[in-house]
Amino acid sequence: IDGVRVVIDSGLSRLPKFEPASGLTRLETVRVSRASADQRAGRAGRTQPGVAIRLWRSEQTAALQAFTPPEILEADLSGLMLDCAAFGVSDPSTLAFLDPPPGPALAEARNLLSDLGAIDEVGRLTAAGEAMRRLALPARLAHMVEEAARHGQAGDAARLAVLLTERGLGGDGVDLERRLSRFLADRSPRANAARQLADRLARAAGNSGDDSGRTAGSLLLDAWPDRVAKARGERGRFLLANGSGAMLDAADPLAGERFLVVADLVGKAQNTRITSAAAIEEADIRARLAHRIERLTETVFDAAKRAVRVREIERLGAIQLAERMLPAPTGPAADRAIGDAVRQNGLDLLDWTKEANHLRNRLKWLHSGLGEPWPDVADAALLARLDDWLLPFLGGNASFARIRSGALSDGLMTLVPFDLQRRLSSLAPTHFEAPTGNRVPIDYEGEQPVLSIRVQELFGMDRHPAVANGTVPLTVELLSPAHRPIQTTRDLPGFWRGSWADVRSDMRGRYPRHLWPEDPLTAAPTSRAKSRGS
Repeated sequence: IDGVRVVIDSGLSRLPKFEPASGLTRLETVRVSRASADQRAGRAGRTQPGVAIRLWRSEQTAALQAFTPPEILEADLSGLMLDCAAFGVSDPSTLAFLDPPPGPALAEARNLLSDLGAIDEVGRLTAAGEAMRRLALPARLAHMVEEAARHGQAGDAARLAVLLTERGLGGDGVDLERRLSRFLADRSPRANAARQLADRLARAAGNSGDDSGRTAGSLLLDAWPDRVAKARGERGRFLLANGSGAMLDAADPLAGERFLVVADLVGKAQNTRITSAAAIEEADIRARLAHRIERLTETVFDAAKRAVRVREIERLGAIQLAERMLPAPTGPAADRAIGDAVRQNGLDLLDWTKEANHLRNRLKWLHSGLGEPWPDVADAALLARLDDWLLPFLGGNASFARIRSGALSDGLMTLVPFDLQRRLSSLAPTHFEAPTGNRVPIDYEGEQPVLSIRVQELFGMDRHPAVANGTVPLTVELLSPAHRPIQTTRDLPGFWRGSWADVRSDMRGRYPRHLWPEDPLTAAPTSRAKSRGS
């Protein structure tokens, strides 16, 4: 510029910055790059000697970024995508850019434009997209203005769009309805210029711009349908339709609203805060977003009642709008629902009878010792095969309490090949028949099967009890008359000839009414006490 001899450089620059949280591009004040600083300094010496005054220390220059990043690497690419679609290019990544646009940003722009109806499934420009392209607005706001124009209400939408793109208009509160009212009442030159811009946008969309009546929340539904938020938990906590959580200060008037439409957020994860939003009525959501509301039927497990129930849910994305209970499932549907509940919550949901547990422990022991084809009955294996052994025996009941008591045992037996079912009793018998004739259950829960029996019932037995056709000795837990353990052995004949004398000496004084013979091998087995007077 002719005559410029002095340049004062603040070291700052205003650059467009795309904010994914809001979907808008705003000017952001950042440090200049070294290339920009050199360009500014050069303006002072174009036509004559000059001087550049930099408002930072010279040693800070080296820390500046070498070049300003190309805008295409950081910008909202929805406008580029619209322009390319208008020229018949559905995939901008096929073009030879000096700086190729980032793939994730292109995908995000494509998804947004498709969601807004600006492009079709193959990326071609739609009539709505052509109308949006005429407006110098970000895609979401252009869609909001165009949708409002279809109902003769572009003026309200255009003023809200300008409010959202120009920071500070109408104040800096969260409630966009209040900010819009203050903006319309503001008579400052900046506000007047902003309203004139809104009028031009409304005319470009096909309206005069003089309408009124739509609430800010209702208008925002066309820009951020994925940002409808529903209150949850404590005051100020919200769940958005896109699945994100966000919060407001509990003292903010909007914190008590049931539904909001969120235009802007800051922060990440658990600390995301709503900075711009407007209240919305559920009736407006249902009326304007009816095409986005899903009606789903799902089966849920009621832990308190130990039963499965069916409910119909209306959802807008991640937000549940309504729920009603339907009749409980029956027949195969109930069986599948019970199976799903067991898969999700584990086998402990089932009422394992003593018989079923015993059978499972026997099969577990056989599988551990002999392997296949004896079935694996560990939790993971049974859960993986519920359709084979459990569902066919449920009987179409939706309540666990109504499942037949023998269903689990019957189901487990179907996992055993038919030719092995006949060998089950000989390899892993349920009971040991004592010399007294009593049938005493064998416990297979541990690594080795255990027989707990009163010592008097084994008198005269000179062979150790065994299973698996006599090949695996039982761990015998010898009990006192009070059914308390007094000795454990895997060699009964050795016990009789060895430590029996010490046991007899200790026990006969404690239980004088019971037999404690010196030679148990010649004594008759008994399950009774001595008769009185003997």
